[in-house]
Amino acid sequence: MKIALFGATGMVGSRIADEATSRGHEVTSLSRSTGADMASADAVREAAAGHDVIVSATGPSRTGESHEPWLASVSTLIDNAGDARVLFVGGAGSLLTPDGTRLLDSEGFPEEYKAEATSGAKALELFRAAPESVDWTFLSPAPVIAPGERTGSYTSSLDTPAGDFVSAEDYAVALVDEIEQPQHRRARFTVATS
Repeated sequence: MKIALFGATGMVGSRIADEATSRGHEVTSLSRSTGADMASADAVREAAAGHDVIVSATGPSRTGESHEPWLASVSTLIDNAGDARVLFVGGAGSLLTPDGTRLLDSEGFPEEYKAEATSGAKALELFRAAPESVDWTFLSPAPVIAPGERTGSYTSSLDTPAGDFVSAEDYAVALVDEIEQPQHRRARFTVATS
């Protein structure tokens, strides 16, 4: 399969690229440095035209800058993906506690992650409001995601955490599994390392 990957150099994106390549998929790494910004409608349309799947492993600024440009780029992705399937690396803040409270709104949620989590939740809302023609999947990690071991084993859930931790490697396994065998079209799901 031909996969266009925005954000291929980050912690998660690099592991997605490695996992997909190891399974024989053709991965095109796209970034501002390669002249392919997800904020550009032309870049997204070009990626969609030449690939089966677009993966976004991008995120909002972590330097205190406005998150609005990133959210606008998410809208650009949704509006210009055409027939390509879209898989989106989401955050955990929009996952729900057993009583239905978003993690980002729950007591004890780390303040330093609140702005990023709020923007991630807004991105999920953008996908959920997307036209029926957009074939998307939003994958939230467990509340803690970090580099670790590739076990190849994970548990999944829809809107409540499947566990407390997922390695970035196992997250990539789950995402590429979803590319190969779609189980969550036009839906969000989440994974944790087993």
